[in-house]
Amino acid sequence: MAQFVVVAGMSGAGRTQVGHILEDLGWFVIDNLPPSLVPKVAELAQVPGSDLDRIALVVGPTAEKARLLDAVAGLRSHGADVQLMFLEADTETLVRRYESTRRRHPQGTDGGLHEAIEAERAELNPVKDASDAVIDTTGLSVHDLRRRLGDGYAPEQGEPRVLVSVESFAYPKGVPNDADLVVDCRFLPNPHWNEELREHDGRESSVQQWLTEQPITDVAYEQLRAFLATAIPGYLHEGRAYLNLALGCTGGKHRSVAMAERFAGWLRSEGYTVRLRHRELDG
Repeated sequence: MAQFVVVAGMSGAGRTQVGHILEDLGWFVIDNLPPSLVPKVAELAQVPGSDLDRIALVVGPTAEKARLLDAVAGLRSHGADVQLMFLEADTETLVRRYESTRRRHPQGTDGGLHEAIEAERAELNPVKDASDAVIDTTGLSVHDLRRRLGDGYAPEQGEPRVLVSVESFAYPKGVPNDADLVVDCRFLPNPHWNEELREHDGRESSVQQWLTEQPITDVAYEQLRAFLATAIPGYLHEGRAYLNLALGCTGGKHRSVAMAERFAGWLRSEGYTVRLRHRELDG
């Protein structure tokens, strides 16, 4: 049975940001959804053969509180697992957020920004009262919010929630623009100068074995592995969802490829989701 979370709340309280975080945590997210469409979208998500099991519906700014509550009640009456989440923040925080973005408040009252916020707060009080989870984002950083949601909405409690991208590359063609950590493998012995290995690449066991037989390779690998074993939990703690590890050598064919393969295997064995790419070989 699919699990639903319907995200509602004050304009400027962080609904879209919550949608982004839930998406990083493995949820299928639809943002800015009118309440009247909640039942239809939920119905489509539960058709036979659908592989969607965690769906987040982020409703847009609306005064249709009755429709929203009716939609949630309707889903529950049909046996759906639904949680209604409400986001709020104090008025001064919402004022600062709107002033920093220079956006117009959707409430559209004749008064000022304070009046619009308070009018919306009063309008949405029934939704807040009916909610299963109320999150006050006043003073919460993005990292704090991600940690708060990670505790209750991760696909599996305790599962590592960092997607690690491991990429090999050739330095003459440039360092990948999105790299978070860059490892220069050009200090390792180069299989290119071994005529039996020159035409092979680091994905092949012959190249990997030759490099492993070089004492400096294992020393370097173990030192970097120890660093990553410390760093990745730190990224988790800081709310990071992605980590891009780039390993480079001269041609992007032997040393960086073999090391990328080795690190990708270790990371998978640790339970991380890994995306492996060899830039110069994959094209």
